[in-house]
Amino acid sequence: MATWFLIVIYLAFVSLGLPDSLLGSAWPVIWPEIGSSLGSAGLISMIIAGGTIVSSLASGRMIQRLGTGKITLLSCLLTAVSLLGFSMAPSMFWFIFLAIPLGLGAGAVDAALNHYVAENYKAHHMNWLHCFWGVGATMGPIIMATYMAGQHSWRGGYAAVAIIQAILVIILFVTLPLWKRVAAIRDLENSEDTVQDILREEKAESAFPTKVLQLRGVKPSLLAFLMYCGVETTVGLWGASYLVGTKNVTAEMAAGWISLYYGGITIGRLITGFITLKVHNQLLIRYGQLVTIAGGIILLLPFSASFSMLGFILIGLGLAPIYPGLLHETPARFGKEHSAKLMGYQMAVAYSGTTLLPPLFGLLAAKTSTDLFPVVVLILLVLMLFSVETVNRLLRKPGKVSG
Repeated sequence: MATWFLIVIYLAFVSLGLPDSLLGSAWPVIWPEIGSSLGSAGLISMIIAGGTIVSSLASGRMIQRLGTGKITLLSCLLTAVSLLGFSMAPSMFWFIFLAIPLGLGAGAVDAALNHYVAENYKAHHMNWLHCFWGVGATMGPIIMATYMAGQHSWRGGYAAVAIIQAILVIILFVTLPLWKRVAAIRDLENSEDTVQDILREEKAESAFPTKVLQLRGVKPSLLAFLMYCGVETTVGLWGASYLVGTKNVTAEMAAGWISLYYGGITIGRLITGFITLKVHNQLLIRYGQLVTIAGGIILLLPFSASFSMLGFILIGLGLAPIYPGLLHETPARFGKEHSAKLMGYQMAVAYSGTTLLPPLFGLLAAKTSTDLFPVVVLILLVLMLFSVETVNRLLRKPGKVSG
């Protein structure tokens, strides 16, 4: 039963990743057809991320009322309907309108499953969970590229992903009773540990009556989440436009290359899931950031288009261990008594990076050109490295409260 339950959770994250990479891979051919502009993708991305922030912040109350299983089911249903609407959208207005339910559907399931896995499973499960997000994000551009090449239709790509989402909704509906059974078994197994955890939390809160944002290292940690999600989404959303506009790659080939970027994230998380059994998360996060910077440098250098593909793959591989590693380290770094509240803050800040940074690049690209894409990506990667290493340096010092 526990194995089937994990498979269901992983499938839910496949459905979470599928829509994330569609807009960026198809946008070079979407915006001329619907009479929009190149930079409008940033507005759609911002609305999706805004909806995600709202639903993730409300996820705690919704889970208490409906349970994680029903929230996951309803969220996937909402995204399936939204994607089907995208496939028929005649204008920019409908893209903006449908972006709202798409974002709302993604946020609740993301926050709920991340918190559940961080609390109940080990680091390799967190990496594999996000690996399955990568499976969905990798499949998206491949499906879109296939439809654009074969039928010359981005609409068919959106419709195909909507059908896949609908199949996942059926699977989640059929397995809905499994959530309650596994939850009951886990509650029974962990009841004694839960009581001890509550006592420890009450003792810690009375001994250290500090606000979460005053904990040493929290602020640069939040900045790291902002930079991570900002750069991950910026590369996914604008990578294809950069390849088409600056490197003169066809739209179909650009979509395929962006799928390799998401494939790098997916394969990297699959591998690091095993590596975490032997290597500490902190080292994996550091090595991952160095690999991303190497990929960013390759994009920046005046090489041929084929080298750009290598740069995207390296950025994807490097990003792989960072986000799940930072999430899983939250209880260990800042205390289990603060982790639930801090997890919510981290998710909100991360989605803020998704909301703000890609549209800002869209405005920049609309006023100048996509040539600045590698420069912006490299700056964000360096800022993320600085933020994470600042956290490591602060936490090596004695004391837990910032001055």
